[in-house]
Amino acid sequence: MRARLFVILLLTTVLLSCQSPPPKYIYNEGFIYGTIYHFVYESPNGNDFHEEVKAKLNEYNLMFSPFDTASIISKINNNKETKLTPEFITCFNRAIEISEITGGAFDITAGPMVNAWGFGTEAKQTMTQEKVDSLKEITGYHKIRLENGKIIKDNPNMKLDMSAIAKGYTCDLIAKFLADKDCKNYMVDIGGEIVALGKNEKGREWTIGINNPKENSFSISSDYVTALRLPNHALATSGNYRNFYVEDGKKYAHTIDPRTGYPVQHSILSATVLSGNCMTADAFATSFMVLGLEKGIELSKHIPEIEVFFIHADSLGNNRIYMSENFERHFAK
Repeated sequence: MRARLFVILLLTTVLLSCQSPPPKYIYNEGFIYGTIYHFVYESPNGNDFHEEVKAKLNEYNLMFSPFDTASIISKINNNKETKLTPEFITCFNRAIEISEITGGAFDITAGPMVNAWGFGTEAKQTMTQEKVDSLKEITGYHKIRLENGKIIKDNPNMKLDMSAIAKGYTCDLIAKFLADKDCKNYMVDIGGEIVALGKNEKGREWTIGINNPKENSFSISSDYVTALRLPNHALATSGNYRNFYVEDGKKYAHTIDPRTGYPVQHSILSATVLSGNCMTADAFATSFMVLGLEKGIELSKHIPEIEVFFIHADSLGNNRIYMSENFERHFAK
């Protein structure tokens, strides 16, 4: 009897040892595109995928980073031969689509303008109307196109900057990687662009706070206007309230209108966009900061794939909110 009991216990121990470890939440973080990423996911086998994720991020960096001279976008900007990846083509085509939808408010050729006004990687230039006109000559999404697997530029001096869409797209790609690993619950955050699915480690739906825009705050604040539940959404926020400078008594915000060549002067302080994918949310969040409140509201009503939450200043300087119809259902209770 004792021998039988010993065999049963031994078999039970062997069977338990053969079972996969219970799922657990893994936390990864690092740097990509000059910003911080945070990835949290419930790994079905308890495995940490960070090394594989970093390899993926390196791949995307070699496609979209203008800071890496070996990247696809850098080679295009320097008029060198390069082979476009399927991911680059997907992102480029979506950028052109959104440029069309927004009437050029979104434009991946506006990088030289951003640099010239002192909001990019280069030193600020002395801005005159003549300088602005010269920059407009090498700006315009309609002056670039994809032909036979190559990017064709009407002017060889044109340079692409996909930072306002590639970051969101990279969130989508990492989310797909995690889904392919059978992760049912995850949150992917790259510099505040977010894709979330399922629930967090506490069994609650992922919740993201929207910062209260304060011009005197240059760090991430815990002062939130509201918090949103993201059980299966992508979110992106763009704002002017931290990145600006004052020159000769005039405020210049970092959002440049590609159509005029000048920084925008709008009442809108931040634009948050919810969508089914972060590439779309990222690009439209930037677009609405260019368009301003009234035009942004009007356009958003004609784009069924997105929902918006705008914070804007009224005539007295008080913060006000505009949100899409039924947006309240995303509020955390």
